[in-house]
Amino acid sequence: MITVVVADDEPMVCAHLRTILGSSGDIEVVAQAQDGAEAVEAVVRHRPRVVLMDLRMPGVDGLTAIGRITALPDPPAVVALTTFDADTYVIRALRAGAAGFLVKSTPPEDLIGLVRVAADGHTVLSPTAARRLVTLSAGTRERGEDARRRTAALTERERDVLSCLGEGLSNADIAGRLHLAEATVKSYVSRMLVKLGCTNRTQAGLLAHEAGLVSP
Repeated sequence: MITVVVADDEPMVCAHLRTILGSSGDIEVVAQAQDGAEAVEAVVRHRPRVVLMDLRMPGVDGLTAIGRITALPDPPAVVALTTFDADTYVIRALRAGAAGFLVKSTPPEDLIGLVRVAADGHTVLSPTAARRLVTLSAGTRERGEDARRRTAALTERERDVLSCLGEGLSNADIAGRLHLAEATVKSYVSRMLVKLGCTNRTQAGLLAHEAGLVSP
């Protein structure tokens, strides 16, 4: 069973998400929170696999809560909830450690599938969305220079794997493209996250876009 904490200050949104996810048969919403502080408490108490986090909430906001949750030992995958996919808060959430984002108008069947993707440790972010967010973000030139500096020490093969992460590919898909064993890809990804100082593969994928390693 995939356990989920939903954090949103709108009770109707929480009820809607609980109903949709509960219909899946393999996903259970174990707690709801109306601000970031409650979300962090719920994560500590219930140890969910996934957190759906609204970014704009009163009191402790979603961005602050994401930072606190991803700093916990063995943190869950945190997926940002937003009304608009061009929300500049989203890129700040990704840099804080979110595994991706969902627009609140996401169709129910897609929502269930994307929660499963997050629970499996994969990126919940399309390459198109990543490129758009990077373009919208403030200080893109400076971030691009920093990203290129951080990725300069990677080997050619590591850069290939990082580029694939920027496309949102799974380990199995990367293995197929680069003709590697899936276990080898997993090792590459683990080592790269440490080298690059990234919390998860989503942060690494975003860095790939900022460094210009993903084709337009």
